[in-house]
Amino acid sequence: MSLQSRIQVAGQDGTEVEAGQESGKPALERTSVVSDPFADLKTRVHKDIIARLGPRLFNADAGTGDGDLEATVNEAVTEVLALEKTPLTRQERQDIIRQISDDILGYGPLEPFLRDDSITEIMVNDHSTIYIERHGKITRTNAQFVDDQHLLRIIDKIISRIGRRIDESSPYVDARLPDGSRVNAIIPPLAVRGSALTIRKFRRDPFTMPDLIKFGTLTHKSGQFLEACVRGKLNILISGGTGSGKTTTLNVLSAAIPSDERIITVEDAAELQLKQDHVITLESRPSNIEGKGQVTIRDLVRNTLRMRPDRIIVGECRGPETVDMLQAMNTGHDGSLTTVHANNPRDALARTETLVLTAGVDLPLRAIREQISSAFDLIVQVSRLVDGTRRITHVTEVLRMESDVVTLQDIFIAKPVENAAEQAETGHRLLGPLTCSGIKPHFLDKMAGNGVNLPPNFFLPDSGERPSSATAAGVFGRAVGQ
Repeated sequence: MSLQSRIQVAGQDGTEVEAGQESGKPALERTSVVSDPFADLKTRVHKDIIARLGPRLFNADAGTGDGDLEATVNEAVTEVLALEKTPLTRQERQDIIRQISDDILGYGPLEPFLRDDSITEIMVNDHSTIYIERHGKITRTNAQFVDDQHLLRIIDKIISRIGRRIDESSPYVDARLPDGSRVNAIIPPLAVRGSALTIRKFRRDPFTMPDLIKFGTLTHKSGQFLEACVRGKLNILISGGTGSGKTTTLNVLSAAIPSDERIITVEDAAELQLKQDHVITLESRPSNIEGKGQVTIRDLVRNTLRMRPDRIIVGECRGPETVDMLQAMNTGHDGSLTTVHANNPRDALARTETLVLTAGVDLPLRAIREQISSAFDLIVQVSRLVDGTRRITHVTEVLRMESDVVTLQDIFIAKPVENAAEQAETGHRLLGPLTCSGIKPHFLDKMAGNGVNLPPNFFLPDSGERPSSATAAGVFGRAVGQ
């Protein structure tokens, strides 16, 4: 069978195919691209509908449309299709009506993926190539845009609703959908093969601690401990790689903050979904077309200190704002939380040190490390394993300086599964459950001072905590980084 035949056969049995390998064949042989035979028809109908309903559609985009707009659009599409002479089956007609309605009222070919709660990431490489992530696995779909202008139109619709812009002078942007999903878009000339769009979806109902325990992300005991640490006003750093679930973990831990405390969140694109009443959400702003008006995360963190916060939550430290975050933690703003990109707890401290240096701080490394060791009480390491599951692998206490090194000790740790028997016993394929190391942390006095006490036998070594039977489902999304 020729390569072209194999490609055609691979895409005939479904709307998506694996992007990985099977039977030793490269991923390229397992993908298919199906051209849309009704592209011209849909373009003509789309233009006709815009001409008919233009003013009402603009009002809808501005938030003043009525609830009958979708029915009106569907009715108008049906009428225009009836005037067309293209022969269509009933199913084809219904599909075209749905696709045109999605394009006019929503985000076109992306709408089915946005409605599917099992999909956690949508990746548009160009107008004809769309990948999705479902249950931690990346697959290619047969959905596509008509052309690059169609894709650009959808990108502009997404970002214009939150006051952002994208053009040749500012060819990339971070934005968000109304449900909080994170959006990144980049266009030519930076994107050589055409505009690219990445959407990290958020769940309509945020994950809770029981959800993560059910998925096997952590154990019941470690979940109790982390919630106690948040209530006890420890400064917590959540570290992990891209897409490992740092933001999801931050959101889950933030739910343990008492509702009578004043919480201020600072993010590039507002993603956190806190349920407390006393929450203020701040979002950075890029510069305008004249290069003015930029408000950085660092500016917002500094302003936050004047807003009488009980808790400061920074979505991610990735630049000079790290200095101000450390200063806040060291000057009485206990219970602050933030995230950083790192592969393990030791790397998280090294990366934090590097981020402090990006602020141009003229301090010796020892002084910076002393500030870091004094600011953070706990590091929570989140990892995305090769099978697509997200796991908390370390819960590590940050101790004092010894010589020029910050001392760390693991309170909970997930160790690799060494053999098939152990795998069957624990129910985990790659890592065992998050178990207590038996070490009693030094910050218990600080927690007790904030009214949170743990029983004396809490930190006895685990004899083997059995995970839930639902561990096999173990993927939590962005709600999830993600």
